[in-house]
Amino acid sequence: MDLPIYRQTKSSIPVCLDVMSAHEAETVRAMLNELVAEGLSYPQAEPLTVADFAAYWQKGEAFVVRTGEGTLSENLPPNQIVGAFYLKPNFPGRCSHIANAGFIVAPEMRGQGLGRWMGEVMLQLARDRGYRAVMYNLIFETNIASLKLWESLGFQEIGRIPAGVCLPDGRYVDAVMMLRSLVNEP
Repeated sequence: MDLPIYRQTKSSIPVCLDVMSAHEAETVRAMLNELVAEGLSYPQAEPLTVADFAAYWQKGEAFVVRTGEGTLSENLPPNQIVGAFYLKPNFPGRCSHIANAGFIVAPEMRGQGLGRWMGEVMLQLARDRGYRAVMYNLIFETNIASLKLWESLGFQEIGRIPAGVCLPDGRYVDAVMMLRSLVNEP
């Protein structure tokens, strides 16, 4: 798959998916730390430092979605990062053929199809890189949008960690594990 890839969102905002450049890491780290602070989708309890972010998000390959040229909204200037994801081995050595990925969509861009598009691109990139499956270790059971998205992209629930997540309000909920095989796919 050749990058960058261009398309328009559901509301006709031009966007571009490409490899994250070094100067974009701080913007993506800030976006991730906003999700960490919400406490509803990522397991970290504290903001990631530069070193923590590098070890977590940049361990494999990192990608971003930027607004494209011709974006007219004052709130969305051209080249603003509105989404990001990583793709890396989920396990070392003999199990490194199983990928893991993590995603961010900027709040102002939710509902525009970016999550689905990034998921579809990630699956193709994973196939292209020789991964045989993609696994998500901890999808909070309260993250219904994420669970529905991955199910619609062919992921299956393979297990649960009972009370594996402590939400900010003190409730414990299950963490869902999902897997999609990439074997025998075009």
